[in-house]
Amino acid sequence: MNQAMWRKPVLQENVARLTRYGIKILGPDSGEQACGEVGQGRLLEPEVLFDYIAAFFKSTPIDAQSLAGLRFLISAGPTREPLDPVRFISNRSSGKMGFALAIAASRLGADVTLITGPVSLRVPSNMRVIHVETAQQMYDAVIAEAISHQIYIGAAAVADYTPVTVAPRKIKKQADSSSIVLQKTKDILAAVAGLTEHRPFTVGFAAETHELEQYAQAKLIEKNADMIAANHVGDGIGGFDSEYNALTVFWRDKAKLCQTHFSMADKLEIAKQLIELIYQQWQDNKNECST
Repeated sequence: MNQAMWRKPVLQENVARLTRYGIKILGPDSGEQACGEVGQGRLLEPEVLFDYIAAFFKSTPIDAQSLAGLRFLISAGPTREPLDPVRFISNRSSGKMGFALAIAASRLGADVTLITGPVSLRVPSNMRVIHVETAQQMYDAVIAEAISHQIYIGAAAVADYTPVTVAPRKIKKQADSSSIVLQKTKDILAAVAGLTEHRPFTVGFAAETHELEQYAQAKLIEKNADMIAANHVGDGIGGFDSEYNALTVFWRDKAKLCQTHFSMADKLEIAKQLIELIYQQWQDNKNECST
């Protein structure tokens, strides 16, 4: 299929509907297409299709109590970096994916701690919730909680930069132009993955506008994470502030890089699939490729 055809909202809505009905969608793959364009829409290679199907028939879905006693720490939502008492720098994250992961893990029996930035979502009542606002507050909360949890999922969209100074009063509109000096925030994912004692199984997210696979694979290695869940943002259905998402998930075997793809679906369904994959990889501690 041509990449433009695949990205049509009506097609994605139908794919999402089929997925909610329990239909398993395999593919599509990305790459050069018969028309000369490049993108998602290619049929999966026969050997990849075979691996997917073989894994499906030999896998045993986890039930509602499979994660009983397992402690999940999940971060969600954006952060806000203040410029003055009125304004702040933030991003388009709604927190829906992180909240969906927390709900899915809880429904499967896990004990969940959810650390969330400012969102407009109903807070789940069956888990511990910690509210933060800035990247530094998110960092402090995650580091304080990480060692008491077995699995950490960093789904929050944490600011990469924060203002060096914060004005004590509202900045007035005076000059024709203005400059803001920013400094890097602390890397939460790398900090958790770098713990030497009581390190949790560490899962990061990569939201990319282009070259998703390259950036996600690089992040997996550079941050020393156990798994990276990557998704396209900025165009079409899915991503920020949407009810739908699609993920390509990467993790490492001793000898090679492993990956699998979750086709566009409701975020809660995507969350359940990802939680099951994380559990399988955490359980065997071998990170062997299963698809």
